[in-house]
Amino acid sequence: MIGAQPLCASAPGLSPGQRKLCHLYQDHVAHIGEGARLALRECQHQFRSRRWNCTALGADSVFGPVAQSGSREAAFAFAVSSAGVAHAVSRACREGDLATCGCSRAARPAALPRDWLWGGCGDNAEYGYRFAREFVDARERERGGGGGGAEYARAVMNLHNNEAGRRAVYSLADVACKCHGVSGSCSLKTCWLQLADFRRVGDRLKEKYDGGAAMRLVSRKGSGGAGAAGGAGGGGGRSSPQLEPVNGRFTPPTQDDLVYLDASPDYCTYDETRGIAGTVARQCNRTSEGTDGCELMCCGRGYDHYKATVVERCHCKFHWCCYVKCRMCTEIVDRFVCK
Repeated sequence: MIGAQPLCASAPGLSPGQRKLCHLYQDHVAHIGEGARLALRECQHQFRSRRWNCTALGADSVFGPVAQSGSREAAFAFAVSSAGVAHAVSRACREGDLATCGCSRAARPAALPRDWLWGGCGDNAEYGYRFAREFVDARERERGGGGGGAEYARAVMNLHNNEAGRRAVYSLADVACKCHGVSGSCSLKTCWLQLADFRRVGDRLKEKYDGGAAMRLVSRKGSGGAGAAGGAGGGGGRSSPQLEPVNGRFTPPTQDDLVYLDASPDYCTYDETRGIAGTVARQCNRTSEGTDGCELMCCGRGYDHYKATVVERCHCKFHWCCYVKCRMCTEIVDRFVCK
């Protein structure tokens, strides 16, 4: 970790609390970065056919200025970022990369057959969850001041979505087993806790994005518990600002749901200040009526058509032993891009 101290001091975007944790857990820094990259790649996959495709304008954060808004897209960005850190740190524990954690110490599942062994080196989902909560949430706990207003509302929103992201990682972790025995007889099994592939986490959070709850900040008397979308409580009897659904007829969101405060922009037009790349020159599908279709993707501006030459491997054959030999095929395909 030579040079980690300067790295923590100069890393852009860290809050004072995060900078302190960076110094204390220097061997975690690379895995926090890997978690951010994991989150960005997953976001780009999940939104590849939408107007907002996670393209970041500006260097203040992984997702650019969009993450500073109270939109549904910001909700996803915070959730997947928190999930990425939890996932990467949990895996690093198992691989022995961190001094403060090791293999999972999760209790043996009650449903596991008695003759199966429990205790293979599993992903330490509990440690990853706890560390991500301390590190990722530090910024939000330092902002807003607890006195209400837009900054406070945004902090509560972000804390809620951070938690939803971590819970997706934790809840999708499952038992994995390996067979032992003569000639693959599987007379004995060793089992451990294993994280789900991050694509499943992204799929879960995308479902939560599609069903995200519109919220508003309200002040109410009481003990100041965090509530479904809270996270910064107050003392007994004092006014405690909390988020509640805009539409009271809907069921309040759970800790697994995503919440947002502001309506999303249409993302049609380039706006550097708001971190919006626009959809000019984005590829679209002329025959689709979905979000990737030219009508929706191009925001009614129309599209251009051109021919593209695509070269790919084809006619692949397996040769004993042990390689695959392919030919290179050229194909002319139609491409459609937004005006």
